[in-house]
Amino acid sequence: MCPDEGDPESTNSDYLLRKRNKQEAHSLFIMQFFRSMTRFVLILGLLAGFSTSFSQGYDPEKVNKKAINVYNQALEKAQGGHYQESIHFLLQSIQIDGKYIDAYLSLAGVYGQLKDYGHSINYYEQAFALDSDYTFEYKLSYSINLAGLGEFQKALDAVNHLLSKNPPQNSNTYKAAVYRRKCYEFAVEYARKHQTGNYVFEPRNLGDSINSIESEYFPSLTIDGKELVFTRRLGNFNEDFFYSKKNKNQWELAKPLEGDINTEQNEGAQNISQDGQWLVFTGCNRPRGFGSCDIYISYLTSQGWSEALSLGNRVNSDQWESQPCLSPDKRDLYFASRQFGGYGGSDIYVCHLQTNGKWSEPENLGPDINTSGDEQCPFIHADNQTLYFTSDFWPGYGDDDLFYARKGPHGVWTNPINLGYPVNTINKEGTLFITSDGKTAYYASDRSDSKGGLDIYSFELREDIRPYKTLWVRGQVFDKKTTRGLPSAVELIDLATKQTISKVQTDEHGNYLITLPGGKDYAFNVNRKGYLFYSDNFSLSQKTPDSIYEKNIPLQPLEANAVIVLNNIFFDVNKFELKPESQVELEKVIQLLRDNPTLKIEISGHTDNVGKPAANLALSNNRSKSVVNYLITNGISSQRLSFKGFGETQPVADNKTEEGKAKNRRTELKIIEQ
Repeated sequence: MCPDEGDPESTNSDYLLRKRNKQEAHSLFIMQFFRSMTRFVLILGLLAGFSTSFSQGYDPEKVNKKAINVYNQALEKAQGGHYQESIHFLLQSIQIDGKYIDAYLSLAGVYGQLKDYGHSINYYEQAFALDSDYTFEYKLSYSINLAGLGEFQKALDAVNHLLSKNPPQNSNTYKAAVYRRKCYEFAVEYARKHQTGNYVFEPRNLGDSINSIESEYFPSLTIDGKELVFTRRLGNFNEDFFYSKKNKNQWELAKPLEGDINTEQNEGAQNISQDGQWLVFTGCNRPRGFGSCDIYISYLTSQGWSEALSLGNRVNSDQWESQPCLSPDKRDLYFASRQFGGYGGSDIYVCHLQTNGKWSEPENLGPDINTSGDEQCPFIHADNQTLYFTSDFWPGYGDDDLFYARKGPHGVWTNPINLGYPVNTINKEGTLFITSDGKTAYYASDRSDSKGGLDIYSFELREDIRPYKTLWVRGQVFDKKTTRGLPSAVELIDLATKQTISKVQTDEHGNYLITLPGGKDYAFNVNRKGYLFYSDNFSLSQKTPDSIYEKNIPLQPLEANAVIVLNNIFFDVNKFELKPESQVELEKVIQLLRDNPTLKIEISGHTDNVGKPAANLALSNNRSKSVVNYLITNGISSQRLSFKGFGETQPVADNKTEEGKAKNRRTELKIIEQ
């Protein structure tokens, strides 16, 4: 569920009309429940346009008077929200008069309100059996409860049966039935196309350490899965941030976030950065705010979380901004907004962190994601490619459904894909968070085992709707000579597409964290002015290891005789033609030489000891020559370049193992003159 926060009405009349029709459709069984309770004869008028007429078997005026008196007590309890007590009186009413159809319909309505769909369906069916004509309009609310139980084909049959009787097309019943039919048709077709096999949806309540009698929602976790931050609504009014640490697979008792972030004002809809250092959130109606709700940021310090800072009038407008989410490299900020110029109600936008530390102007994600309806609750996974969000427009099960889209080359998003039942239901969904393994999901819901209001649950995500499994690399960049930490840029590039997947800036001590989505091969580069760049690669297209990487990186100052291995220069076996994947690394070398116009370098080639020494020497010489030729072709003066092959004569590892041989097969760059 995705709680609203200061959400103003849209001024778009088409949007409001469609929204109103959907709300009528969603709540019709509740409307009918109260209509039944008050026993108004208005139902006769609503059904007057149907091709059938009431049978004479049931006459509300002939119901046992004692049953009616007990029924009226049930009505009072229900109107006060005391549904369980209402059920007690309704059952008594039926015991007194077993043919009291309105009592059966009201029982069905109350159970539907409690989301006890099984009992609701049972009492609707008992009412239908007593008089199919008098109860005919209730086929719609009956269908909603069938859909709530996942019986979409039966729900579709029921609503088609209702529409076959030609209700007046200007009636709420007709409009709601047509909308529900569209949802059920989608659900039936989705089930046909997506065979889920043995998948079982079993959300697990996180228990008393996290959940309370208050509402908890918007779960977010650090990338290691050891810290959970969420919003708790206190006294059904004030929202504050709480956190819990995982200790031996058990969550510790949640506590308010330390520092200055929680105030007497509302703080909600937060997202913690993957490295646990930043927290972005929503604050509404604050002094010096730009709109009804704005986006703020807090930083982790040695004293706790800092006082919140507004992200300013580039990110925030005079309208509504909410539900922010940071990309894993903290360079992109996704959020929902109702600012003018969008596609409809609420749209999803992104701002990019610029080199000057300022956020860019918001970019609308465009019609591939946004519609004339509401798109909200954006969550970008640790893979930095899979975006989850809610929409009440794209085809689905009704109200807000969860969807995902993947970001391809050049930032183009794929068409949204519905997560399907039972993650999506006939109710409002949202606040989804998925851990780096792509398997475990967290969300807020008011299920039957809730401690009170919304609780936070975890569940296993179905395989076909998972993001890419994502590992990560963490460590420190430092000066090789002094061991002093170096603030540096760390970049991850898809070798196949040349697309930059992540680019992070280390902290002032050189510490960094960067994510590694599975299924691709990456170039890993670290850059700082005045130093040789560092390169490495991670080959994850064939196999994704289960462990994270700890990589401390010594950068070498630009000086004579400094040497680095060019780990992303690739050749086929016994070949010296450069493979296309080498282009990423070669462009880094070109940039280094352009930034340092007096630099002269030597490219050297090395092999393992497989084959004849003379052949290895020739191969290594040709490979180093290929690199130099590429640099010359791309505008680097030959006067600054030299090459040499050393064959198998300078091993850096034991040639007795495959791992050692791989290290010996290398291309190196050496500074000859600065």
